[in-house]
Amino acid sequence: MSDLVKNILRFFIFVFIQVYILDVMPHLHELITPYLYFLFILWLPFYIKRGWLLVLSFVLGLTIDYFLMTPGLHAAACVLVAYLRPFVINLFAPKDASGFNYKEPSPKAMGWTSYSLYAVFLSLLHNGYLLFLEWLSFGSFIVFLMKVISTTAIYMLMIYIAEFLFPRKLRYKTNVA
Repeated sequence: MSDLVKNILRFFIFVFIQVYILDVMPHLHELITPYLYFLFILWLPFYIKRGWLLVLSFVLGLTIDYFLMTPGLHAAACVLVAYLRPFVINLFAPKDASGFNYKEPSPKAMGWTSYSLYAVFLSLLHNGYLLFLEWLSFGSFIVFLMKVISTTAIYMLMIYIAEFLFPRKLRYKTNVA
């Protein structure tokens, strides 16, 4: 399956799961809001151009905003994360050449430690910015911090479950165009 078809399917699957499963089920607590759609941005290939990364993230966030009736909150958080994603990959990716032999970020490509740091940093950034935009309207700072930490913890649990349940067959990058 080509990378384009695979990423289009991922897009629709993550939006479907977020809108029709995670947002419909009752939340465990008022501080925990599960967001799985963000995993689409994490799983995009290494070689994607920054402009396309920003456009795809904006469309993903706008789609979630449309279904959840939020005025651009998810789009803003997704674009911020997409903008910083290449810097974070360069920061946490293995420095040897064998670390970039794979096409997309995964525990196998980056190693569990680097991948975990990559996912935690970007999810903290996503949840922090998204919840900060929500917090500007109401709430106290302590509740804001507790919500960011608890949402990120649940999000990391969901990432690890997704990585174990749906292992991706990773292909090596080739020099053929």
